[in-house]
Amino acid sequence: MGAAGYEKWAAEVRALARERDAVILAHNYQDAAIQDVADYVGDSLELSRLAAKAEASTIVFCGVHFMAETAKILSPDKTVLLPSLEAGCSLADTVEAADVERWRLQNPDGLVVSYVNTSAAVKALSDVCCTSANAVDVVESLPEGKKILFLPDFFLGSHVARETGRDIEVWMGECHVHAKITPEALRKKVAEDPTAEVFVHPECGCSTTALDLWSAGDLPKERTRLLSTGAMIRRAREIGPGRALVATEVGILHQLRAANPEATFEAVDGSAVCPFMKMTTQESLIEALRNGIYEIEVEQETAKAARRALEAMIAIGPKSIAVPSGAA
Repeated sequence: MGAAGYEKWAAEVRALARERDAVILAHNYQDAAIQDVADYVGDSLELSRLAAKAEASTIVFCGVHFMAETAKILSPDKTVLLPSLEAGCSLADTVEAADVERWRLQNPDGLVVSYVNTSAAVKALSDVCCTSANAVDVVESLPEGKKILFLPDFFLGSHVARETGRDIEVWMGECHVHAKITPEALRKKVAEDPTAEVFVHPECGCSTTALDLWSAGDLPKERTRLLSTGAMIRRAREIGPGRALVATEVGILHQLRAANPEATFEAVDGSAVCPFMKMTTQESLIEALRNGIYEIEVEQETAKAARRALEAMIAIGPKSIAVPSGAA
């Protein structure tokens, strides 16, 4: 689609959104055209907060299913539309409510921290939710001496355990896209561009080995940061005309380049594309607005319990940008 075609499509999207009294939220991993037409673009935490505060009667969530569920839980009186029902999440699928129930029976005094990349049913059985932006802060807010189950992402959970030193049982789940961004891929890119900053999402397969790579001298310790996508954008604005290697889903590059057109941003793994995030297309967004599809509902009792965990997360917020121990 050329510039003229895009402008015609974008004008139709905005007109339909006005007619439906809809606000369009898009995750940083969406296609560039979807990001550009959205009212707000952000990471899971930012979009969760926006969903809770949205004044429009309809929320169109350009993301994946658990995100639209979260928006519905936080805004139960609003209509929440997801342009593609097939937009699931391989990470969220690694844990079910029954798994959490079994752990609670075995650990009656334990606490459950669930990443937002989980179903409403799992959130409903959790004490508090978190995102990659505030996972460390959330765990540090919990009472000392309690065993904690962190789910479902192994790499993020391992990072949190390392940063907090807490007694954490980490669920063995992973995002299939982030998990394949390996230490080897990161080491190769750094060797090719040793002066660049390195942005690593804590879900990545390379994240838990960062300290070993620093010790071996393979990564520039003073320029390596573990960051949520929102924190990556904030850091991008600070690096001037520099360069950064980015280990996360490639959709973030569009926002990074918009945040700092003078800098160069390159993916550590250019094939790190989430097929679920890309299921929201220009056509499906138009159809969602035109026909009111697909409306997301969450069972009332499940939503009530899940809302407590989400509101606890939002109340904590990220007190700082999460960086590895010893990093700049």
